[in-house]
Amino acid sequence: MDLRRLEVFAKVADLGSFSRAAEALFLTQPTISEHVRALEVELGLSLLDRLGRGATPTPAGRVLLDYARRMLKLAEEARQAIDHFQGRMSGTLLVGGSTIPGEYVLPAMMGQFKVKYPDIAISLRVGSSRLVSDWVDEGRVEIGVVGARPALRSLVAHELMSDELVVVVPAGHPWASRKTVGLADVRSEPLIVREPGSGSREALERALAEAGTDLDAFRLAGEIGSTQAVKQAVRAGVGITIVSRRAVEDECRAGLVHCVKVRDLKVARSFYLITHRERTRSPVAEAFVAFVESQAAEVTS
Repeated sequence: MDLRRLEVFAKVADLGSFSRAAEALFLTQPTISEHVRALEVELGLSLLDRLGRGATPTPAGRVLLDYARRMLKLAEEARQAIDHFQGRMSGTLLVGGSTIPGEYVLPAMMGQFKVKYPDIAISLRVGSSRLVSDWVDEGRVEIGVVGARPALRSLVAHELMSDELVVVVPAGHPWASRKTVGLADVRSEPLIVREPGSGSREALERALAEAGTDLDAFRLAGEIGSTQAVKQAVRAGVGITIVSRRAVEDECRAGLVHCVKVRDLKVARSFYLITHRERTRSPVAEAFVAFVESQAAEVTS
C-alpha cells in the first residue's frame, strides 16, 4: 500500500471531510478524492461513507485506519532515526496537554525546545486530562502532560511538577483585601467549577473528600469547560472559583482578580507527563521528554 494514499485516507477519516483534509495536506480536493478512490480500488472495499459534505470510515475503513496510523507513525520514526544517525534532529511531534499545562506551561517549554531543535515541528492539542489520556492511549499524540494521574493501565505517568489551586474572586469582592478564607466562607459563595474530567475538578473533589465534604455542600453557579471562560465569569461577577494559581498569575498582578488561600483545605496536585507503556517513542519524543523533565527539575529545584 502506498503511504501517501494511507496518509490522505487517515487525514480524511480524522477530520471527517475531504475539503478539510485537502486544506491540511495542501492538496486539491479532487486529488484527495483520487487518492482515496485508488486505495479503495486496490483493496476492493469502500473505506469512507460520503455523507453530504462529511465523510466517516466504514467498518472496513475503521479496521484500516488503526493500521494506517501505525504505519505512518513508524515511517516518521524511521525518518527521525536516520536524521538522528546523521547527527540531525528533525521531524514532527504531537503533544497533548490538559488545560492548565497546555495553556500555561507547555507553550513556553515548546518555545525553548525549538531554540535547541529548530528543525522539529511540534503540534500541541489541548483538552481535558481525561481526553489527553485517551489521545495517548490511542496513539493520537506521543506525549501528554495532564493535571490528574490517568487511570488507564496502558499509560505510564511521571510526576513533572507541583501545582496549587487557589480561590479566585473579582477585584471588587469583599475578600479582595484578605489573604485567606475558611472553607465555610467558600460554601456561602456561588462557586464556578470546571467540567468533570478536568484535572482541576478532580483535584478539587479529592481535596474536599479529604476535608470530609463534597461539591454538593456548595452553591454551584455553573460548570464551565474552559479555564479562560471560568476567569471571565468570575470577572463578570457570576461567582468565585478555585483554579490553578498558574492560570491567574497575570490577572492577579494586573488587579483584575484576587487570589485567596483556603485555610482548612489543602488543594495541591501535580502535573504528570504521560506516555504509552508499550509503544516505542520516536527519537524526537525522547528528546522532548528529556528536555521537559530537565526544565521541570529547574523550576522545582
